[in-house]
Amino acid sequence: MRGKVGLVIGLAAGYVLGTRAGRERYEQIKDQAEKLWNLDPVQKQVERAKDFASSTAMAIPGALWNGAVKVTRAVQGKDASPGQRLDAAIKAGKQGSEDVAQAAERSVSNIEKKIDDAATAGDAGKG
Repeated sequence: MRGKVGLVIGLAAGYVLGTRAGRERYEQIKDQAEKLWNLDPVQKQVERAKDFASSTAMAIPGALWNGAVKVTRAVQGKDASPGQRLDAAIKAGKQGSEDVAQAAERSVSNIEKKIDDAATAGDAGKG
C-alpha cells in the first residue's frame, strides 16, 4: 500500500511539474506552426492541393451517378418486357462500372503525374 501511495504522489508531482514546462513549450511550438502555416508559399501550395483534389476526386462520384441514372432509366423502360428491362439494366450496370473504372484510372494517372512533377521540381531545386 505504501508503495502505491508513493507512486501516485510521484506521478502527480511529475505531472504538475511537466505540465508547467510542457505547456509553455507546447505554446511555442503551436505558435511557430501557425506562423509557418500562414506563410503565403504554404497557402499557395494548400490551394493547389485543394484544387487538384477536388477536380480529380469528383470524376469518380460523377461516373457513379451517371451509371445509376442509366440503370434507373433502363429499369423504367415502359415498352419493354420485364426480361428486356433486366437485360438493359445489367448492360447499363456493366457500362457504368466500366465508366467508374476508367474515371478511377484517370484519377490515379493524374495523381501519379502530379507526384512525378513535384518530385522533378524538387530535384531541380536541389541542384
